[in-house]
Amino acid sequence: MIRTAATRPAVAALRAMTQAAEQQRGMATLREIEQRLKSVKNIEKITKSMKVVASTKLTRAERAMREAKKYGAANKELFEHAKLEDVSNPKVVYLAMSSDGGLCGGIHSSISRYIKRELGGNPQDLIILGDKPKAQLARVMGQNIKVTFNGVGKDVPTFAEACAIADEIGKIEGGWDEIRIISNHYLSALSYEARPTSIISSKAMTQSAGFQAYEVEDDTAKDLADFALANAIYTALVEGHAAEISARRTAMENASNNANDMISSLQLQYNRGRQAVITNELIDIITGASAL
Repeated sequence: MIRTAATRPAVAALRAMTQAAEQQRGMATLREIEQRLKSVKNIEKITKSMKVVASTKLTRAERAMREAKKYGAANKELFEHAKLEDVSNPKVVYLAMSSDGGLCGGIHSSISRYIKRELGGNPQDLIILGDKPKAQLARVMGQNIKVTFNGVGKDVPTFAEACAIADEIGKIEGGWDEIRIISNHYLSALSYEARPTSIISSKAMTQSAGFQAYEVEDDTAKDLADFALANAIYTALVEGHAAEISARRTAMENASNNANDMISSLQLQYNRGRQAVITNELIDIITGASAL
């Protein structure tokens, strides 16, 4: 195409508009990167603070867990002498024990997976403690859920909370011969594992061979069974709470590390984009100066 003197200003104006649009797109991209970088930095501050809070709570939770395990050891000694095998067609109820809190990795999923694997296609009565496992199990086992609890475990659990839960379990229609408590057992500051703890009723306890060797009154056996259930629930609550705090600390540490990696990547991307914009502007200035 032959350019006349009249068309040259129009071509120059079009070129200038194109360069201006490219510069605006570059600046818009830089602004987006800068906003995202600021957001990730704020998230990193939050996760870092939550990690510090979880580390502080973990010390209290571990201390309470060590004290509660002493009572759990007494329960274990008791039920070693009482076996459910002496009861024909025992009714087993499962207690899935977790909490309502989030941002703690797979602490709730471990309980749900264990329950699904344990029950399989066998319908069993199910008691759930915590909104998180309830939401996971209600989709596939909603018809098996008999009682649910929430609002427990926001702080270090108390024996009064365990007694209240045990009282509600005792009101289940039809009763039960064994309760299998599925809770997270604290292995270390970095690991936990879902395990069962079996508690038998007073009726099953008095029918066991280990207790029939002694003269135990019905009221005494009932009180002993109720206390053993509350004791086991308290031990599982405290140990599960320590596992949850530990998992939350680990999750927040991983989130902070990922945020730091993202900050480094975004900062590098921002610096490269900014350098490209500056280089283009210098080229335009040098080109204009050469033309003059």
